[in-house]
Amino acid sequence: MRKLSDTIERLARLKARPEGLRPSESALRPLDIVGSNPGALTGWYRIPETTKGPLPLVVVLHGCTQNAAGYDRGSGWSALAEDYGFAVLLPEQSRGNNGNLCFNWFAKPDVTRGSGEVLSIREMIATMISDHGVDPRRIYITGLSAGGAMANSLLATYPEIFAGGAIIAGLPHGVAGSVPEAFDRMRGHGLPNADRLQDLLATASPHKGPWPTVSIWQGTADSTVADTNAGALIDQWRGALGVVARPERVETLDGQERHIWVDRSGREVLDLVLVRGMGHGTPLDSQSGYGEAAPYMLDVGISSTVHIARNWGIIPSFEKKTRAARAGTGIAGHDTSSQTPASSSGKPESVKDVIENALRAAGLMK
Repeated sequence: MRKLSDTIERLARLKARPEGLRPSESALRPLDIVGSNPGALTGWYRIPETTKGPLPLVVVLHGCTQNAAGYDRGSGWSALAEDYGFAVLLPEQSRGNNGNLCFNWFAKPDVTRGSGEVLSIREMIATMISDHGVDPRRIYITGLSAGGAMANSLLATYPEIFAGGAIIAGLPHGVAGSVPEAFDRMRGHGLPNADRLQDLLATASPHKGPWPTVSIWQGTADSTVADTNAGALIDQWRGALGVVARPERVETLDGQERHIWVDRSGREVLDLVLVRGMGHGTPLDSQSGYGEAAPYMLDVGISSTVHIARNWGIIPSFEKKTRAARAGTGIAGHDTSSQTPASSSGKPESVKDVIENALRAAGLMK
């Protein structure tokens, strides 16, 4: 376990970092929550100016040291929502709850169904459904780091609410119970085995299915949340989603590897996007027109925001253009031209092999 002095030093460094825009500098509106708010969170939302029928909703959770407006500006979610006609909800942490503005994914009362921060976010979603024309069948959630871990806990504790989730540099549900344990899990230390991870998911709610789809995004050079957490997330979800340990296939997505698991019906239900050489943050593409670089908002040539929304079907897939096309050398569709297995044996690699090979390619492992 990490020494207490090391934990305190890390917390002090985090607290000194800027949290982002003030609410007055964004187009987000404050949400008047109908119902309880035991987690004492603030909600912000945006709906498009012109709407046609019930709207899909994307719940977006910021990372530590960030706020809702700053993360929204960096990720580009509300700009994308305005262009394509869906709603966004951005719950926001306060320093009264957590000095570093982290969602408390490691505190059991805050990640237990019916209490704490997960219930507050559940009540915000209910408000969006009742007051703002949201389609209850098309609700999605995403988040970065602590926000990614909390998004995963929402998927675990209220799976019946969500059609899909996307976890960026996040962690499995229920693996830590204190700040020191949280730092250890972030480093990849003490993560439970697959059976225990699946038990933590199975006992988080009475739900028996169907389950939301899950997308995992991870940088291979992330020194804040070790990429072993990506493998642990896959292990936590593959039992409920009914998929085997190895992915069905591997595709190339804007130059990065996308590993895909399909269920018995052939539907894509789980995927892992490994961004080679990327550190800790949300991957962006400045040429996409959505989002902008900032601390933990990383312009690495692939827009997680656009691809996640496209994977959920809330923006059209046929509008995908390659970087070369945007430069004027032609137009191409969804970039899956390198749809190949990841090993010479012809079989897709295991999660462990995928991550280790990515680390070797990035020069981080021999």
